[in-house]
Amino acid sequence: MNSMRLHSPVLLVVLFIFWFLSPGVASLGVNYGQIADNLPPPENVVPLVQSISATKVKIFDVNPQVIRAFANTGIELTVGLGNELLSDMQNPDNALMWVTVNIQASSPATKISGIAVGNEVLTLNDTSFRNSLVPAMHNIFGALVKLGLDRQIFVTTPHAINILALSYPPSSGCFRQDLIEIIIGIVSFHNQTGSPFFINAYPYFVYKDNPTEIDLDLVLFRPNVKGFFDQSTNLYYDNMLYAQVDAVYSALASLGAMELLVHVSETGWPSAGDENEAGATLENAKEYNGNLMKLVDERKGTPMRPNSELNVYIFALFNEDLKAGKNSERNFGLFKPDGTPAYSLPLRPIAEDNGIASMSFDGFPRSPSLARQMKKWEISHIVNLVVFFLIL
Repeated sequence: MNSMRLHSPVLLVVLFIFWFLSPGVASLGVNYGQIADNLPPPENVVPLVQSISATKVKIFDVNPQVIRAFANTGIELTVGLGNELLSDMQNPDNALMWVTVNIQASSPATKISGIAVGNEVLTLNDTSFRNSLVPAMHNIFGALVKLGLDRQIFVTTPHAINILALSYPPSSGCFRQDLIEIIIGIVSFHNQTGSPFFINAYPYFVYKDNPTEIDLDLVLFRPNVKGFFDQSTNLYYDNMLYAQVDAVYSALASLGAMELLVHVSETGWPSAGDENEAGATLENAKEYNGNLMKLVDERKGTPMRPNSELNVYIFALFNEDLKAGKNSERNFGLFKPDGTPAYSLPLRPIAEDNGIASMSFDGFPRSPSLARQMKKWEISHIVNLVVFFLIL
């Protein structure tokens, strides 16, 4: 009887300690674009990535200085093979050379986990790249197999959301008929290799184009939002990003690809824009990306895939001053070029295994040493609690 009284509270406390100390950082990614002339050197970028507890970074090329900067950090890197190289990659020998020089030479010091072959190829105005895409993906993967890297590095290609002909309601999602033949080839590749389907999904653009019809609460992940039911599935949607992702799942299911995972390779919100760009404000950017981070940390899936964590790469790490187009295109960054936050972000858990600190509530990076000191303080108090229960 006394033994039960002693061990029950102690057991509860021990279980709490294991829960407290267990890894708590969900997998958040960030896009690191470099279309700018005022960005910090890559070695100074790594601490910024760590400060938001991001565990994955996607770049759009194979810049050796960037790849070296992420060596021995534990951060996963997805590198890009540019659209301009797709034609060359139809030759298996060229693909093998590209992988040998740009990927194998940096492994395993840099944790390269993915290769994005091309970017939004199917929806470009220039259609000349389309026929090269699937052969290039196969040849890059074949090169990984030859070099023994295929089990640690996936191959994919990011798509714009407008590869869909329909996206609302999510259950009606289907691919454009003019793209279906190539998409079938891409889906077949994913099924063969087990790689994720990358989609660039931006609720911001939907709102910008229809600000009087689209509920801002729905696109900013606001609580207690008036969402909607998909009448075909009876699934409830309280944010637009989930609806976009599930529309892609529906389109894949229509091709028989029931098991593929969809990763959001880009999503974000600009902190500034032109006068006619509705919603492009600092407050909305802060709310969108802040609520998105909280959503990722909940480790929940979409209504159609509730048991699959939401895999997201926020766009982007920096404001990029040389990007063409509207003002919003140059203001998607979480950080300004001088390394200060564009706006404050929520506190995220500390990823100790990568030496990652978290953001403070004012948005400025908290140093890893301070994070460790706080962690030690928290642990010491838990140990004191255990001692208290042992004395009871």
